[in-house]
Amino acid sequence: MKMRIIIFAKAPLAGFAKTRLIPALGKAGAAELAKKMLLHTLQAAIAADIGSVELCVTPSIQDIAWNDVELPDGINITEQGSGDLGERMARATQRNIEQGEAVLLIGTDCVEMSEELLRNAVSDLREHDAVIHCTADGGYALLGCKHFNVLLFADMPWSTDQVATMTINRIGRLGWSLQVGRLLHDVDEPQDLQHLPEHWRSYAVA
Repeated sequence: MKMRIIIFAKAPLAGFAKTRLIPALGKAGAAELAKKMLLHTLQAAIAADIGSVELCVTPSIQDIAWNDVELPDGINITEQGSGDLGERMARATQRNIEQGEAVLLIGTDCVEMSEELLRNAVSDLREHDAVIHCTADGGYALLGCKHFNVLLFADMPWSTDQVATMTINRIGRLGWSLQVGRLLHDVDEPQDLQHLPEHWRSYAVA
């Protein structure tokens, strides 16, 4: 089974990334944390060594917003394009599955993302049609699929506490087998800063 990890990421630009953390960290602090989380996620994906790694970005990688971000070698960089998050995720998923690769979709908001978690997700996907790691806020930090169906992404109330439940229900409607992994935590709001690793805690001070 050929695998591809697709990481969805915003440029870690002040005032653009991690805006809900600005009241706690300020614009520059929120952007710096976003950058650290992006690089942490990329390092975990590369270290997992389970397949190709694709960074799917907004805005375009040619945008000035990416100038100060030193991305690692050996990754594929694509653009998210237009539409809501569901349309963008659907395009990336369909493109790669049609090329014969199973996909793991992840963002950069979960500091618990690790090479071990990604390897375990691939193992789960070998035995099931899909795998999901839900987050405590009702979303998900990882969605893995062997097959594509737009139902997983269309008309989804993104950024609400219904996303994971609705995704699991829709996978059930498709008749796919599903492995639900352990609950994870995104860092989106000031109260989420408690989930940062101890050595990252300096970012929790404005």
